[in-house]
Amino acid sequence: MGRFSAKTVLITGGTSGMGLAGARRIVDEGGRVIVTGRDRSRLDRAREALGRAAVVLHCDSGNPDSAGVLAAEIRKRGGLDGLWLNAGLARIGPVEALTAEGFDALMAVNVRGPALQLAALSPLLNPGASVVVTSSSSAYESAPLVSVYAATKGALLSMARCWAASMAPRRIRVNSIVPGPIETSFRDFLDADVRQRFEHGVVEQVPLGRAGTADEAAAVALFLLSADATYVTGSQYAVDGGLLMR
Repeated sequence: MGRFSAKTVLITGGTSGMGLAGARRIVDEGGRVIVTGRDRSRLDRAREALGRAAVVLHCDSGNPDSAGVLAAEIRKRGGLDGLWLNAGLARIGPVEALTAEGFDALMAVNVRGPALQLAALSPLLNPGASVVVTSSSSAYESAPLVSVYAATKGALLSMARCWAASMAPRRIRVNSIVPGPIETSFRDFLDADVRQRFEHGVVEQVPLGRAGTADEAAAVALFLLSADATYVTGSQYAVDGGLLMR
């Protein structure tokens, strides 16, 4: 019997990185997991990695209609005991390079997407369920190349605190994780040399002296999703090797 025995957890953006690492652990701990993603090849790999204990769904969090479609799919499968709003989009660049398209894309996936998803899925959350929101240490770092991305992650933290207050009467907890530099494919959109310089610049500021792993970040999210954290809500958990304490 594991922490997630007879529990159903939905992880958006669960086909790679932290989300997939968490999905694997939920399955290992006796739970049923539903993961979403929008990349077809990652969806296929997630199905293979998670096996029959998982449902893998295509969902583009940037599409405002996707929240209702996702809720309809979840309704067929019963209520949720856990929801990890983890899907996200990253883009970097100087402020002078900002475009309306780039701004809207980040806001659509990182802010509007999880807000609409929670609105649609809220009726499907069982009493005592847990919601986890993935933010980022970028919200606090003042890094010059990530102003809009950082703003989206700051918005998530603000919304999560309001959600925690509004859902508390239903005994539904809402908490955030604030990952620092984590070894995932999240920054694969960058050229290899740019990515190496960017990540090295962040990691060299980390007191523990290294990037974290997807499993390390997922472990904190799963703590918050589990009954181990039944008296925790409205909180932010930094998973950053000490980056933000400097």
